[in-house]
Amino acid sequence: MKQVNVGIIGFGTVGAGTAEILLKNREIIKKRVGLDIILKRVADLDLDSDRGITLPQGVLSNDAAGLLNDPEIDIVVELIGGLTTAKQFISTALKNGKHVVTANKALLAEFGSELYGIASQKGVNLAYEAAVGGGMPVIVALREGLAANNTTTIMGILNGTSNYILTRMSKDGLPYEEAVEGAIKLGYAEDPPTLDVDGTDAAHKLAILISLAYGAPAPFESIYKEGIDKLTQEDIQFADEFGYCIKLLTVARDLGGEVEARVHPAMLPKGHILSNVNEAFNAVFIEGDYVGPTLYYGQGAGRRPTGSAVVSDIMSIARKIKAGSDMQVCPLGFADPSGQKITIQSMKNLKTAYYFRFSALDKPGVLSKIAGILGEKNISISSVIQKGREIEGVVPIVMLTHEAIEKDVTEALEKIDRLDVLQDKTMMIRVMG
Repeated sequence: MKQVNVGIIGFGTVGAGTAEILLKNREIIKKRVGLDIILKRVADLDLDSDRGITLPQGVLSNDAAGLLNDPEIDIVVELIGGLTTAKQFISTALKNGKHVVTANKALLAEFGSELYGIASQKGVNLAYEAAVGGGMPVIVALREGLAANNTTTIMGILNGTSNYILTRMSKDGLPYEEAVEGAIKLGYAEDPPTLDVDGTDAAHKLAILISLAYGAPAPFESIYKEGIDKLTQEDIQFADEFGYCIKLLTVARDLGGEVEARVHPAMLPKGHILSNVNEAFNAVFIEGDYVGPTLYYGQGAGRRPTGSAVVSDIMSIARKIKAGSDMQVCPLGFADPSGQKITIQSMKNLKTAYYFRFSALDKPGVLSKIAGILGEKNISISSVIQKGREIEGVVPIVMLTHEAIEKDVTEALEKIDRLDVLQDKTMMIRVMG
C-alpha cells in the first residue's frame, strides 16, 4: 500500500485545523509514517463558509453517507460532536470496517463502552487523543507511556474556558459575568458556555481518563460535578488573602475498591504546580506507583492544537496499516479487561478541608453560633477573616477548616443556613493541599 485515504465528517474549527495539517504538512507526515496520507473526502452541511483553507477540487461535499460507505476510505474522522448523529456515524464507520478517529469526549464518556465493543468486534481502531486536553498527548501517555504503572492520582485543569474566566477574575478583578463575556468574544466559549462553566465538559474528560487508568468504562453519571458560575469576586479575593487561588479542578484517586472522582472549584495553594496554569491552557498531573509524579501541559482547545492531536491518531493508525497489522489497539489499553465496573466513591465520604463564606448580620454572637454548629459535627476551624460592615447590617465571615467529612459539612451548613442571622446561602469551596 502506498497511501492511506482519510475522510473527515465535520468541517468546523477542528475539522478545518485537521485538514490544514494534512495538506500543509503532507510531506513531513509522509516521511514520518512511510506512506502518503491523502485527504480524500470532507463532509459538512455548510459548503460556503470560509474556513481559511482551500480544499482540493471535489473533496468537500454534504454527503456523509457517501463518505462512510466509500470503500477507498481507510480512516473516518468524526468531528461534528454531539451524542446522536455522531454516534450513528461512528457506529456505521466501525461496522463498515473503517478505523475511526474522534475528538468527541461527551460521546466517549457516555457511550464509549458500546463503541469500544463494536471496534473490538470488527477488529478496527477507535482513537481519541484529541478528546482530552487538546494538543496535550495525555491519552497516549496514560495508555502507553505509563502502562506499567497503577495510576494512583489524576488531577488537572481540563476546561480552558473556565480557566480563562477564572484567570480574568483573578488577574483583572473582573466579575464573573464580564469574564464570561470576554471568553465568548475571544471564541473560547460558546454563548452560553453552559457545559464549560457547569463542569460537564471537564467531567466528560475525567471519565475518559479514569476509564483508561483502570481499564473499564467509568460511570459518567456517578462523577460529581460542580461549576464555577456561583463564584464571586469576593471569593477570589478572600482566597488570595489566605494564600490560595481558585481553579476548576478534576480529581481522581484510586482508593482500592473505589475510585474518587470529582469536578468542582477548588482552592489551591499559590505554590501548587497547577496554580500557575492560566488563561485557556490545560494541565494534567498523573501519578503512578512506580513512575511517580508526571505533568502534561498545553493548549486545551483550538483549531491547531486539537487538529494536531487528531492527525497524530491518523498517523498512528496509518503506521499499523503500513505494517500490515490487523491487530487493533485496545481502546482502553487493556488487552484483557477485567469486565468489572468502576465504583465511584460517594461524595459524602470525601475528606478534605473547606472554605466557607457566610453573609451574616452585624450582631454580637454570630460567629460563636456558627462555630458551635460546626463543632457539633467535628469540623475544626483553622483560620477566620471577619470584615467590617460593607452592606448596611451585613458582613462577610470567611473561614478555612481543617480536614472534615463532606457528609458532616453538608449537614452543618444546612443547619447554619437556617439561622436567622444569615442573609444568604453559605458559599462552600473545597480546599486542596
